[in-house]
Amino acid sequence: MPDFAFDAHSLIVFGGGGHGKTLIELVQASGMFTVAGIVDDGLQAGSQVLGVPVLGTSAVLPELHRRGLRLAANGVGGINNVAARVRVFELLAEAGFTCPNLVHPRAWVEHSARLMGGVQVLAQAYIGSDSIIGFGSVINAGAVVSHDCQLGQCVNLSPGALLAGGVHVEDYVQIGMGATINLNLTIGRAARVGNGATVKADVPPEGRVYAGAVWPAPGLSGRGHARQMNEIPET
Repeated sequence: MPDFAFDAHSLIVFGGGGHGKTLIELVQASGMFTVAGIVDDGLQAGSQVLGVPVLGTSAVLPELHRRGLRLAANGVGGINNVAARVRVFELLAEAGFTCPNLVHPRAWVEHSARLMGGVQVLAQAYIGSDSIIGFGSVINAGAVVSHDCQLGQCVNLSPGALLAGGVHVEDYVQIGMGATINLNLTIGRAARVGNGATVKADVPPEGRVYAGAVWPAPGLSGRGHARQMNEIPET
């Protein structure tokens, strides 16, 4: 690891995989911070990702903090394993790092929307008026969060996901590519909605709506909804 101090605008990216690469280029495009390096438990120190040096594993976090680094971005997307993303936030907080909001210059966030820290908004995404995006959530490329939506912690909206107005998405939900969530619905804690699904009713906590499905299926209500949810395989 280079033996020098870091300035106040330096930032590390934890994770050098696909999501980490996206964040490196987002940060470079925004010009708000400088990517000082990557921390990754699976990459060799001294190697590079997109020309950015790997500084070491999570064991180097205290040393980086001692040298003046205070900012970090969570480059572990957590698709299919949200616990891995949550654990990275815990490691960073324990070492004294803060995770700023990162918004791509080609995304649009309305002035009345609120981002609660550690939020990542990728290119061509839109966040509408009076919406609240919870800590650590990812709004992927081309996703739309319409007016008055509320997203909890560590929600992941995949590319092209569409939320109509007034949707409430609870903590740790994952919504797949091109999925559509209708007006004023609630997606329960840790639920998963597959790619291309259309959601027309509330999804219960830890519920699964698989790729391409319409939830609920036409003609189902009450016990039929519950039976359909129990029969849905994990996406």
